[in-house]
Order: sequence, then C-alpha cells, then structure tokens
Amino acid sequence: MTTVSNTSPPAFALFGGMLAAAGIPIYIFAPTFYAENYGLGLTSIAAVLFWLRLVDAVQDPVFGWLSENIGRERRFWVAFAVIILVGSMALLFAVPPQTSPLLWFAISMTGLFSAFSFLTINFYAQGITAAGDLPGGHMQLAAWRETGALIGVCLASVAPGLFMLWSVRPMLLFALAFGCVSLISVWMMKSQWVVPTKRKSSNFALVWRDRNTRLLLILAFINALPVAVTSSLFLFFVGHRLQAPEWAGALLMLFFLSAAVTAPVWAAASRRHGTRRCLLIAMSIAVVIFALSGILEPGDLWIFALVCMVSGASISADLTLMPAAFAQRLAVIAPNGGQGFGLWSLMNKLTLALAAIILFPMLELAGFDATADQQSKHALTMLTVLYAICPLVLKLIAILILIKTPLQDD
Repeated sequence: MTTVSNTSPPAFALFGGMLAAAGIPIYIFAPTFYAENYGLGLTSIAAVLFWLRLVDAVQDPVFGWLSENIGRERRFWVAFAVIILVGSMALLFAVPPQTSPLLWFAISMTGLFSAFSFLTINFYAQGITAAGDLPGGHMQLAAWRETGALIGVCLASVAPGLFMLWSVRPMLLFALAFGCVSLISVWMMKSQWVVPTKRKSSNFALVWRDRNTRLLLILAFINALPVAVTSSLFLFFVGHRLQAPEWAGALLMLFFLSAAVTAPVWAAASRRHGTRRCLLIAMSIAVVIFALSGILEPGDLWIFALVCMVSGASISADLTLMPAAFAQRLAVIAPNGGQGFGLWSLMNKLTLALAAIILFPMLELAGFDATADQQSKHALTMLTVLYAICPLVLKLIAILILIKTPLQDD
C-alpha cells in the first residue's frame, strides 16, 4: 500500500476548520435563528433535525462505500460537495425563505448536512492514509486536524456577533466569508486526495463484527451525547437561565478557544501516557463541570465563563483522541477507512438527532418559549436539568464503557 507523499498537516487543519465551521455552529445558530426570526416552533424544528438524522442513517453508510470506490475521482467529488455546502449555507442564512420557512429550513439543512457528511467521511478516511507519512502518525495528524477544526468553530461562533457591528444582515456576511474560506481550503487540499494503489476490501459487517471497533463506535455515540445536548441548548441556557444573551458569542468563543489551545496538549499527552488515561482524566473533569453548571443562577456569568473554559479543555480530549483511536483500529482491519468512518459519522450525528427530538419537545411541554423575555420557573428548571444533569449522567456511562474498551496503544 502506498501512502500520501508530501502530506500537509496545515492543509488538513484548514480543511478541518472549514468543515467544523459548518457543523456544530450551524446546529447552535440555525434553530435559534429560525425560531426568533421566522417564528418556527421548537417541536417543528426538532422534527426537521430528526428527519435529517433519518436521512443520515441511509446516506452515511452509502457515502462511506462511495469514499472507498470513487478512487482518483475523489478530488472532483469533494470539490462538488463543497459547492453544495456553500450554496446551502447561503440559502439557510443569506436568502430569505422563498416558501414556507419550515420547508426552506428543511431543504437548506438537508443540502448542507448531506454535503457535510460526504466531506467529513472522505476527510477522515483520507487521514488514515496520510497519517502513515508523518513521524507522529495518527496522533500528530489528529492534533493538526482537530486544532484546525476547533479554531474554525471558534471563528464561526464569534463571526455573527462581529458582523453585526458592520451590517444589519450579519448572517449574509457569514455565508460570504464561509464561501471564501471554503475555496482556499479546497485549493490547499487539492494534492492530498490520494488513495492507496493496493486497497484492502472493506464492508460495514467487517467493521461492526470487530469487537474493539464496535465498542469504540458505541463509546463514540454515548460520549458524544453530552456535547449534542449542551450544543443544542447553549444559547437558551445563556439567554434565559443566566439572562446574559449578549455574552453568548464571547462564551462560545471561550469554550472553543480553550478546546483549540488544549488539543495539541492532549495529543502529546496521549503519546506519553496513553489514550485511555488521558480520556479518563478529561471525562472526569467534564463530570465535575457539568455538576457545577446545574447550580448556576442568573448573573453567575464569571462562574459560567470558568465552566466554558474547563469544559472546552475536557471536550478537546474527546474530539482529538477519539477519532485518532478509531483511525488506529481501522488501519488494522479496514485501512481504506471510508465505510468505517461512515459508521463513525452516523453514530456522532445520531446523537444530535436524539438530542433534538427529545430536548426541544420537552422544553416546549415545560412551557419554554424561545421568543419570550421571561420564562416560568418550571421551564427554567427543565432547561437546567436537560443542560447540566443529563450530560453528567451520560458522561458517567461513557466512562464505564471506556474502561471496558480495548485501545491500540494499551
């Protein structure tokens, strides 16, 4: 098997940042944007997000299969998918709905996240091949890739607030800026889309039958649920529980900046002390910080800033080390990686679907109204329980699964 020559970690970092900017930030901004600007109900938004995950359940495995079989055409199809991604972003935020806002939201999100899924699967599958050309292997590539991704999330999180200072349509500027960054990242990655000349056959059954890979997939699903919960509810928690909506952008920036700064630290620590020990430390820190979130009251802004900084650092370990550990295992059983990361992508995004279909209706049933300035005590209690207590319990379950999961560097 040949490996990618002249692997460029900065190219992987920039492309990862572009993809990340279209991921979590859109799940944070889009529901709130359409609820506040077009009056969509939270249950309707949840139904659309759940529909997206049902689509993913079909298309992610298909995209994984395509990733392993498009061969030298990968560069073309990646560029085509980036065009779909940028166009869908523009429809979502820059173009007012030309039909029912709910239908417009559904069409735009479907296009955006279909392209996002295809690009993510190919990007991470390419990393398995590219890592073989680096002295630090998977962990070195993961440090570059995930640091770039976290910086991309940082910039995407703070950009709408900054653009608001210059324009009455900040999301239009966001879509334009995203398009420019996407073009640059595609150009930088153009020489990186190389596939092995000798490919080992792979299929979903092979990936799932392997006990170690299966446990890693289950761990990824459970461990990603807390992030899905807090991402979905972050703006509501800051705006209504802490009553500080004007600080949401800065707090998001603090969270993701902390994650970006610590990503290389976790990668280096895992090479010295082992992936399992680092993940257990990070998960234990997350449990403590979720517990602290549950006792916050309106005005506890500086305490929540500490929560954002520490939780960002702990989540950074998950985002950096988990994909690298999975890639290490795939390199042994399915080195092409496409179908394996198709399942990985599906597991991670199912968490967002589960969070949306459960959290938003529960909030609405508790009397929560995203357009109201004041919420009932019952609605705020439900918001706190969902935002802080549920992730705590899920993180404890993830710790138990991690203890039983074999890792390559044990």
